[in-house]
Amino acid sequence: MNRIACSITFAATLLAGPWAVAQFPGMPQPKHYPWSDLSLSPDQRADLVIKEMTLDEKISLLHGQGAHFFTPPVPNGGGDGTPAIPRLGIPAIQMADSSYGVTRGAAAGRYATALPNNLAAASSWDPDMAFQYGALIGRELRDLGYNMSQGGGVNLTREPRGGRTFEYQGEDPLLAGTMAGNVVRGVQSEHVIGDLKHFALNDQESGRNSLNANIDKRAMRETDLRAFEIALQISDAGVIMCAYNRVNSEFACENSFLLTDVLKRDFHFKGFVLSDWGGTHSTVKASHAGLDMEQPHNIFFGEPLKKAVESGEVSQDELNEHVHRVLRTMFAYGLFDSPVKDQVPDVEGGYRIAQEFAEKSIVLLKNQHSVLPLSTNVHSIAVIGGHADVAVPTGGGSGQVDPPGGSPVPPPPPHDFFSAGIRPAWMPSSPLSSLKAKAPAAKISFTSGEDLVSAAAAAKSADVAIVFAYQWEAEAIDLQTLDLSPDQNKLIEAVAAANPKTIVVLETGSPATMPWIDKVAGVVEAWYPGIRGAEALANILTGAVNPTGKLAITFPRSDADLPHPELIQPPAGSLPDFSHLVADDSNIFNVLFQPLPAFQVNYTEGLKVGYKWYDAERKPVLFPFGFGLSYTTFAYSGLSLTPGETASVSFTVKNTGQRKGTEIAEVYASLPETAGEPPKRLVGWSRVELAPGESKEVSLPVSRDRLTIYEEASDSWKLIPGKYVIRVGGSSEDLPLQATISF
Repeated sequence: MNRIACSITFAATLLAGPWAVAQFPGMPQPKHYPWSDLSLSPDQRADLVIKEMTLDEKISLLHGQGAHFFTPPVPNGGGDGTPAIPRLGIPAIQMADSSYGVTRGAAAGRYATALPNNLAAASSWDPDMAFQYGALIGRELRDLGYNMSQGGGVNLTREPRGGRTFEYQGEDPLLAGTMAGNVVRGVQSEHVIGDLKHFALNDQESGRNSLNANIDKRAMRETDLRAFEIALQISDAGVIMCAYNRVNSEFACENSFLLTDVLKRDFHFKGFVLSDWGGTHSTVKASHAGLDMEQPHNIFFGEPLKKAVESGEVSQDELNEHVHRVLRTMFAYGLFDSPVKDQVPDVEGGYRIAQEFAEKSIVLLKNQHSVLPLSTNVHSIAVIGGHADVAVPTGGGSGQVDPPGGSPVPPPPPHDFFSAGIRPAWMPSSPLSSLKAKAPAAKISFTSGEDLVSAAAAAKSADVAIVFAYQWEAEAIDLQTLDLSPDQNKLIEAVAAANPKTIVVLETGSPATMPWIDKVAGVVEAWYPGIRGAEALANILTGAVNPTGKLAITFPRSDADLPHPELIQPPAGSLPDFSHLVADDSNIFNVLFQPLPAFQVNYTEGLKVGYKWYDAERKPVLFPFGFGLSYTTFAYSGLSLTPGETASVSFTVKNTGQRKGTEIAEVYASLPETAGEPPKRLVGWSRVELAPGESKEVSLPVSRDRLTIYEEASDSWKLIPGKYVIRVGGSSEDLPLQATISF
């Protein structure tokens, strides 16, 4: 869920008020209603309820109750959703942000597990773990009194400097859709409604309310919308959240092409479409286009919608369609039959899943002369920078999970209204302490890195130096560059000059450029690793765990190599003016979410998203999509293809090293030249666990829909006749096996 105001910490209780308890009670389903019959389908049950509803009751299910920014927190820490209707036994929908954990619980003294961020999760390439990730979030939502998630980000990374890159699942539609779909499937396995967002093309944050994303339909269908389609096929998500931005000049939440033509017609979506917070801009137009629910207010879908129904501008059938979708979703995911029950979350269970996911997500990028894992011959280690003595960073905004006990690193003082709301926070997980616990025989010191002379001296006196560097990201604020801060780059240069055995641990939510890459011995991408990130990192660095993560996003050499070298930003005067804000709910809401004059973002790269851009433009990269090292090595052989409606790709992977490891074997396809596609696309992968010297044959199905292209003229998907080259290997740029198949 998007909302600048939700993070405003000068009133730690934003978007949480006592009205949520009064109007949103958990409510067991009475047994005497006709729709209590569990043998009926969710659609049948919804239709029975609708027959008994008044117009006012129907309208009440289609909007929020207003964001009460300055009221005390409720027990579950939030209050977005719809009220219960006791007369009909209809329970409240209680929603919470939950991208990588349930947010804002600390305001009410509640704990929620902070998992590794979503881009980190995608870098595990592990759908089974993604399901567990979602199931943990679902359980903790229920424990905290919620029955709907507002996580499920699946927007592709067209602009890696986008402020929410850390909340999304990378740059490839198959990987992103598969991982997001399994997260939402896990959430819904716990009788909680799952959400996919932000539909669609919400790829930049600065000025998102005024951004107009211009893109042709083919590019849209094959990239961003394809990711949503795959995620929806896997998850059957109950909710799709439409985005703030315009798409081809129409706001996403009143865009009939997106909501009706694509989502409800082509994708066969059965759930309801929810507006992003403040993303509704009309009543009749939005209703006709396919928006089902406005949040968090009732500005357009409250009294104005009632009047539109009474006047006939919105038909009874259209109104009932909206209500049916909401009720059907509530029945389908257990809100009537499995009401939530507040209880203490399983903290230790959350820790275990968070650590396992972090260990699978961390990516080893460079390991010159096998500087890692740290050997028993390492007697002294200098840990430098990045607040590694106390914490690991997290991403900011509405997805921010509260650090238990508060942030160990105090945020900087706010300098304006906006910075008072979206502020850096850190998880109390100390890499220094965890490393000391894993290597008790070594002398391990910490230096803050603020003074370059002291840092260089500490590095020079140690066998190995480990520099922790970070890049903080947050909703509503795009990064200006993929470069680390100048001070951090200078620190790494100084430490590397003092000690050739320097390892850099990056804690970022996006790719980072590395002007010092040739001067360091090792690089580890840890992302925002969550509440047990320090323990996971210590296990990777010492070799207790063999790294298996691979990049879900390309690391370019510089900003200049991106599709848009200069970050496209809103012009002066097209952002909200915070100078006149007062402590009044409606004034704040109107300023934060006012529609502003559009500024244009032309996604002229079209189909060439991520690695497809660098391939097509022949631009060398720092680290390619799908790349990640291990403490062992792997070899590929014996590729064979079996044609059919679903082709079979078979090959052998061998562990050629000295220790057990897991290889993520990737399969790409190059389409016939007449298809007009980028050089290759990901069509499958497999995680292969191997003992030293062991070989395994891998067989992967590749269905025809992974090879088709969208033809705009016929509004259909086509398999282009010709030869398809299938390529197999360990990354998008390391594909030693290839064979041809014809269709």
